[in-house]
Parts: sequence; structure tokens; C-alpha cells
Amino acid sequence: MQARHLRTVGAETTTAAAQEPRRRLIDVQGLVKIYRTPDGDVPSLQPLTFDIADGEFIAVVGPSGCGKSTLLKLIAGLVPATSGSIEIDGRQVVEPPDDIGIVFQTPVLMAWRSVLRNIMLPVEVRKLDRASHLARAHALIEMTGLKGFENKFPWQLSGGMQQRAALCRALVHDPRIVLMDEPFGALDALTRERMNIELQRIHFETRKTILLITHSIPEAVFLADRVVVMTERPGAIAAIYDVDLPRPRRLSTMSEPAFIEIAKAVRSHFFAQGGID
Repeated sequence: MQARHLRTVGAETTTAAAQEPRRRLIDVQGLVKIYRTPDGDVPSLQPLTFDIADGEFIAVVGPSGCGKSTLLKLIAGLVPATSGSIEIDGRQVVEPPDDIGIVFQTPVLMAWRSVLRNIMLPVEVRKLDRASHLARAHALIEMTGLKGFENKFPWQLSGGMQQRAALCRALVHDPRIVLMDEPFGALDALTRERMNIELQRIHFETRKTILLITHSIPEAVFLADRVVVMTERPGAIAAIYDVDLPRPRRLSTMSEPAFIEIAKAVRSHFFAQGGID
């Protein structure tokens, strides 16, 4: 199957196939972030304009320090924008929205709490109904293969299992949007591949809108509906590639010509910059 590319460079957008109508959920317009420091201003993001559809899986790749994590924090309402705007379902983001879950680079599980109690933490913080969310927590535990480990502590789990628990924690309050900041970077290659398969399945079953920050081009192409490519700092959008590969994708998909074509196009942006990480 021939891959369909959507490339955005500057203000120009071209596509090899007509885009299907998409319900816009996240709308980023002219987003700029400048960090003020005693030594002067540090530009992090140049004006960014793009959108994410409801239920879409977006992956963002770019060189280290280009502002990928800053972009995620801005969408999460954790830091304020210098200028521009972010809207979620038509409402401007001025503080952390309730319908967002975040998975960080490390699981950041509390060592003194069991797996189940770590997963239920957002329910406690938000003072949500415990009974209904406890049932959801158990369903997520079963869906992610953690059944039987509910009462274990983080130090009793492998790295991959800890990240699965962190993913359950991000999903337990049933957010519409899941933001993931390089969540599998510290895992070994085999565990990372298993987590990619797991995340693809969770996206298919829950239809959450997912924004994934990653340094791995194969991971981005394997998981995403579209791949956003960023430039060196201050980060700007160099291109957006539409990944029109059939789902579910298997690890063997990575050896198919259509996959290789998209990955090669994404990788070409980083040769002149000296690499992606």
C-alpha cells in the first residue's frame, strides 16, 4: 500500500491524497514560548500553528532541545505561552484541563504506594467518585496485562510494567487527551517494542487523542496517524507527514516499503542538523 504524505513547510501544505474531514479537538495558533532568564531571553518555540483531530494519534520528533517537551507542557497548561493560543474543544488553555492525562519520561510512581494506589492517585487528587473509578482502574489493569500485580510495589515491577502502570494512571480518570513525553526512552529495545504494540492496542480500544513526544523515528511512524517534524531550537514545524498505513500495525510493518519511505522522508530533515538526538 502506497503511503500518503502530508507535508507542511512554512505556510504551504501539499498532500498526495485528499484529506478526510476531521473534527478538530486541539487547535494551536501562532504559539511562541520564550523563557526569561537573568542572562537574557531564551527562545524555545517559534510560532507554531497546527491542529489535532479528536481520536488522532500525533507523534512529534525533533532534535534534543528543540522545544518538544515545552510544547507538551504548554498544551497541558503547565506553563504559560509567551504569545499565541491553544484551544481544546474551543476553550482556551489557561490552566491544566481536567480532561488530560500525562505520561512522563519516567514512571514517577510513588514507591510507598501499591500499583493500584498509584493508579488511583488522580482520582484522589480530583476527589472523584472512588467506586466507579476503582472499577475502571481494574479494567485498565487487566487491559495492560498487570492483573495479579495490583498490590505489588513499583520496585517489584520491571521497567515496562512500571510504565504500563503510569499509563493506567494517566487513563483512570477517562481523559479525552493523553500527552506522552518520551515514555519509553529508558526501556530496552525489546520492551520498547512490546510497549509500542501495547500503546497501539490501547489507542484502538479507547480512541483517546494521543500526542507522543519521541526521539525514535520508527516509533513515531509505527504509532502515529501523523508525524510532526520540528527544527532545531527555537523549534518550528519543518513538516507534517500523514502516515496512511493499515492498522493494526505489526512489527513486520517496519520492513515494508511504505513504512521505509515515510521514515526516510522524516529522517532526511536531520542529516543537515547532525542527527535527532
